[in-house]
Amino acid sequence: MELTRRNAILMGAGAFLAAGMPFRASAATEDAITAFTGGADVGAGDINLTAPEIAENGNTVPIEVSSDTAVEIMVLATGNPTPSVATFKFGKLAASRSASTRIRLAGTQDVVAIAKLEDGSFVQASSTVKVTIGGCGG
Repeated sequence: MELTRRNAILMGAGAFLAAGMPFRASAATEDAITAFTGGADVGAGDINLTAPEIAENGNTVPIEVSSDTAVEIMVLATGNPTPSVATFKFGKLAASRSASTRIRLAGTQDVVAIAKLEDGSFVQASSTVKVTIGGCGG
């Protein structure tokens, strides 16, 4: 490929867009958290998130979330193009307030679980998962 002025401008524009992508992913995560919590403060407490430290394949990463007093749990993958992964709702007669599933991760990133508790407060737990083979087109 010959480096012309047009190619240099296109490469510069591509680099500029690529540099801005992590900020947009972070903004999407913050927007999802704000929508779920209604802008309330999120603390630490009654929530457990189990995820592997290293995932061989980003297409199927097993996770498990649980809380004794949660009425709703939202799971986010902060590095995915669409960070919201799943929302689990538990009724008053739920025998167990836990859920497990397999999620797709685009690459190494944080998985965040936020629980809305019975008293209306919010707590969160997070875990970093290192992905060796990406699942969202990577």
